[in-house]
Order: sequence, then C-alpha cells, then structure tokens
Amino acid sequence: MMKKKKIAFICVHNSCRSQIAEALGKHLAGDKFDFYSAGTETKPQINRDAVRIMKELYGIDMEQSQYSKTVDEIPVPDIAISMGCDVGCPYIGRSFDDDWGLADPTGKSDECFVQVIEEIDRKIRELQP
Repeated sequence: MMKKKKIAFICVHNSCRSQIAEALGKHLAGDKFDFYSAGTETKPQINRDAVRIMKELYGIDMEQSQYSKTVDEIPVPDIAISMGCDVGCPYIGRSFDDDWGLADPTGKSDECFVQVIEEIDRKIRELQP
C-alpha cells in the first residue's frame, strides 16, 4: 500500500479558502491523499460564511474537524499549494508546488463564496496521486 501524499493548503490566515480546501479534500479525495491546511497567522475561528455555505452545499461541518493553525503545526507536506497570493504569499521555508490563484471571498456575497468553493472542488478532483 503506497503511503498517501500529504497535501497542504496554505494561506495567510488559514480561516477561509485553505480551510474549505482541506474540508473538500478530505471529503472528495481523502482516500488518495492526506489533506492539511495552515497559515502564517491564525484567526480565532473559521470564516462564518465559509462554515455556513459548506454545511449547505456538502453537509460538512468544518468547525467539528478543523481549526485555524500555523504551518509549524502540520506535518511537512509533500505538496504545498497556496490559495492565492493576492494578500502576499506566506513564507513556508520552501517554494510552493502550485498557486491556485483564488480570490479571497471574505466579506463578499454568498455567490462569491460558492464560486470559490466550486473552483476548489474542481481543482481537488483534478489532483492525481
């Protein structure tokens, strides 16, 4: 049995896009990879809109299984993916394997959140072990 690759989704605050990606990764491809998310800073809670919309779309309660954490709190990933460097890329001690270039939906409409979630869903389904 091959050891699953560890994929980490990194953004600065680990409260929205990276959390969505971690949850969707586990949900859609948890049999193929181990998924983590982290930031260079943390927030006291996961984005409320992200939590609500993920519950509505997938029935996933991110608050049950996830919390905002820093990069040093997760295992060293095989693949590090940044969510989008519109706010300045976090430094994780190595280069990123991919930048998904996702706009941060924080503070925007539900439609913006759904668009970002759908894009993350699509990208996760494209990941190959």
